[in-house]
Amino acid sequence: MPDCFEITRECCEYSFGILIIDGKYIKVRGYKEKIPYIYLIDYLTHDILFGVLARAESEEAFLDIFKKLKQLNYPLKIIVSDDRSSLPIALKQVYPNIQNQLCINHYLENIRKNLNVRTDPTHRRFFNSLKKHVFEEYENDEKLNKALIYISDNHCKNIPVRQRIILEIDQRRKELFAYKNFPDCPNNTNLIELFNSHFNIRLKALKGFKNLNHAKLWLNGLVIRRRTKPFTDCGPKFKHLNGKSSLQMSIKKQAYWPEIPGLKAPKR
Repeated sequence: MPDCFEITRECCEYSFGILIIDGKYIKVRGYKEKIPYIYLIDYLTHDILFGVLARAESEEAFLDIFKKLKQLNYPLKIIVSDDRSSLPIALKQVYPNIQNQLCINHYLENIRKNLNVRTDPTHRRFFNSLKKHVFEEYENDEKLNKALIYISDNHCKNIPVRQRIILEIDQRRKELFAYKNFPDCPNNTNLIELFNSHFNIRLKALKGFKNLNHAKLWLNGLVIRRRTKPFTDCGPKFKHLNGKSSLQMSIKKQAYWPEIPGLKAPKR
């Protein structure tokens, strides 16, 4: 079985540079807790560039990932991810001018949980106003400033927990709204969450892996299978991908289809 990273390095090219990154946690013998398989997807081709099985989503792990990404000459423009403090630190060391877009869905969900919005109505009007005026209606910094002032004046007086949320959004606006500067860039990690769901189906039957090498080998095969399996249910924005695999979308015109046991090269 060829190595996923080598397939990307030798056979693939990408043109838009919108990259989604996330970690899928798996059980490996010898580790008390599940450990992350961190992988990267090119948004517009839906192709998985490669993945790394790490001990944790640490600065060291992300630094290794971005150094490997650098070897691929990938035209990186922006990273879309969940809120991981270690990721932007590593990113700046390898790609100092690249922005990190946080997944707004997860960011809002964290606020929702911290305020117990689903079970306690105390902060519900504040949260709904925040979601609507700040995140759904965002256009530019000027409008954001007005929205934050409006919510602060109407919902945050003498309520420190709400004031802290408004202050944090103001301070992190570049990470929360970077997607507006890049055409076609998503503000969420929904695509990679769908891939995680597919992986869960395969992993469900397994109780875990005997060792790290076994896990790496199996995950490499799983990703290659995903890269070579045609899409069938992509929505309107990506309906052109249906009937094709992500590797078909990213492979260079002059490159030979990699030798993968049990799979034939598709017609071009």
